[in-house]
Amino acid sequence: MSETKKSLYAEDGVDIREEADFSKYAASICRGSYQNSPFVYVNDLSEGQFRGPRPFTLKNLPPDYFIEASTDGIGTKGILVDSARSYTDAAYDIIAMTASDITRFGGLPLVFINVLDVASVGEANDTTRLAYKSIIDGLGKVAREENIVILKGETAQMGVCIGSEIPDSPTRFNWSGTMIGAYQKDKVITGKSVSDGQVIIALKERGFRSNGISSVRKALAKRFGPEWWKNPEAAESIKKAAAPSVLYDKFIATLHGWFDKSFTPEISIHAAIHLSGGAIREKLAHDILFPRNFGANIPDLWEPPSIMRECALWRGMSDEEFYETWNGGQGMLIVVDKKDVERCLMRASEFSIEARVAGTVVRERKVRITSKLSVGKEVIYS
Repeated sequence: MSETKKSLYAEDGVDIREEADFSKYAASICRGSYQNSPFVYVNDLSEGQFRGPRPFTLKNLPPDYFIEASTDGIGTKGILVDSARSYTDAAYDIIAMTASDITRFGGLPLVFINVLDVASVGEANDTTRLAYKSIIDGLGKVAREENIVILKGETAQMGVCIGSEIPDSPTRFNWSGTMIGAYQKDKVITGKSVSDGQVIIALKERGFRSNGISSVRKALAKRFGPEWWKNPEAAESIKKAAAPSVLYDKFIATLHGWFDKSFTPEISIHAAIHLSGGAIREKLAHDILFPRNFGANIPDLWEPPSIMRECALWRGMSDEEFYETWNGGQGMLIVVDKKDVERCLMRASEFSIEARVAGTVVRERKVRITSKLSVGKEVIYS
């Protein structure tokens, strides 16, 4: 078979040679991350082969550490990313969804393994290939910023199995992965030390993260038509809706003492709530407060991003649904003692994270939110 003739398998939709070429590129991004973390040693036995073994060990951790893994993906936010062509920023979403579910329990995200399912990897230097290279380049950038090792990954050409609301897009993709992290028994944040009078700090989010995107897409369709991605008037809204997630993990890990030589926390964090699916009602009220017969008064949440407010209007969403479907302008909440509030806010600013006092824990099994969507509206979960 000549070098220029495609195999029958390639004609059927899976070009193994192009996939191997892309996988080699992705493997080079992985290798570039192997020195990112002071807690991970990768023993690269691959001898330059992208399929080769790359076992790792953990180091410089407390002697009683144990490991955990969190698996998640960016869901249908990939459709927004594809429409906005914001491929490089998609890595913030995949890391947010996998790292934060370790961080919220007091752990330290360390090693990431991912699966990138695509319709086709395209051909060398065409727009499809360049888009997917941008995704991987972005992952390398975020991994450096967050001191995370990208151990390895899998790229699969899935053809018709990768669907999209944009059916003719050549860059349809689905991205998921697993984050491996470390815990220490005495540093696990379970919420069991939550008590009335403690302060709830809200960490500002600029967009939707990767939750409730089906409602975002429905809102765009209601405002800009069923083929919203083709409407030039929708371009700016799509760009805002695809905004990458804010990452809070290094900030919280620092407060929690993971980078201190003796692993001593700077302050006590009594609960950390990642406002993903179910948001405040599920993650704060039902998971943390209600099982311990506490509630919260939360009058000072962040204002929602403008695109979130607009999507709520276009979708016809109530305040109650708004704070259950989306984060409302805060990606995480943390519960701290009053004496630690000033330090918490100061340290957040050092990590370029906007933080504010949003409310307090109370001895009443209700969570009361002063809505920032509708003036004078209170949302109550009980």
